[in-house]
Amino acid sequence: MVSFTAREVRDIIISMLVIAVIFAYLINGRNINENLILLIPSLLVAVGLGFVLHELAHKFVAVRYGFYAEFKMWLEGLIFALFTAFILGFVFVAPGAVYIHGEYISREQNGKISIAGPLVNIALALLFLVLTPFVTKNPTDIMGFIFGTIVVYGFIINSILAAFNLIPLGIFDGAKVLRWNPIIWGITFVVAIILAVKAYFGIY
Repeated sequence: MVSFTAREVRDIIISMLVIAVIFAYLINGRNINENLILLIPSLLVAVGLGFVLHELAHKFVAVRYGFYAEFKMWLEGLIFALFTAFILGFVFVAPGAVYIHGEYISREQNGKISIAGPLVNIALALLFLVLTPFVTKNPTDIMGFIFGTIVVYGFIINSILAAFNLIPLGIFDGAKVLRWNPIIWGITFVVAIILAVKAYFGIY
């Protein structure tokens, strides 16, 4: 059974809020105005969920294998992300990670735990992509603006997150998946790259 500690819930909420504020500030052209207030709740769904659900997917699979897993906020990473966004004008977000404790984790278990995060991002990206025909371009429609922001940036960020995390190097999820099953890694990575390329060249 998956359970959450009070500290874990706190860390998840703080991470999502910080991520939402950072992306809202940058997407709003580094301006603090009324649009920023509208963007924050939209990006809390579009971006915050993408980051946090990615990590929680690792947790759920790890717990299913009988390991203890807990999400821990990386305070220094969040502070660095705020600094790069508000001072330098770009984003580098590393809100935290799921720490897994167990006596022995096999290559297969590690691969499946690792691929769970990118798969969630791919699923979210596809969901947002399916919703794009319902996005309105009427600038006076507030609810349409909020929905459109969630859909467009939800697709873009989740596509990029999936591709980025599947890079088969170092501590990235992709390296662990590749060691477990190169074919599954290859298929997943290709799908993520296709989505990321579409996100780069435009969702419409």
